[in-house]
Amino acid sequence: MIPSDHFVKFYNEVFKFMEEQGDGELEKYWLEISRHQEKACLELFKTKGLKGMYDYWERIRIEENCDMTLTLTDDCLVLEMHKCPSLSKVLDNDATPCERYCEHCAGWIGPLIKKAGYFCVYDIINREIPQCREYIYADRAKAEAKRMEIDLAFINWESKKA
Repeated sequence: MIPSDHFVKFYNEVFKFMEEQGDGELEKYWLEISRHQEKACLELFKTKGLKGMYDYWERIRIEENCDMTLTLTDDCLVLEMHKCPSLSKVLDNDATPCERYCEHCAGWIGPLIKKAGYFCVYDIINREIPQCREYIYADRAKAEAKRMEIDLAFINWESKKA
């Protein structure tokens, strides 16, 4: 089995290669990963909902030694990655990180969450810092409100920089 520190560096190079292949090729790659992940988690997400998603990521948190907080409420699951082990390993590399590396999680999990009937809002806090947040809602309106909140916070932050 390939060690994870080698795997994520390889993944980074695959992402860069796929992006060079043309518009939409990287997204197609992530969709193919998503299709394969259906076998591992789609039924769990559909039958157990947010609790099933919590259970899935709790296992990932332990197996991948993620510095992550999971918060489950009746209508939302929040994954707060304090230090992403994947991006951390990519940044500790002599190759340049793929500019869109942080999008791979949402690229494969988003379609699964949608197929399960839920709505995902992904907040890439900073592409150079291994932190992100993902909000998964049962209610579309709540997801849209969270997306607006994140977008407005970014706009306000950008205007303060200028």
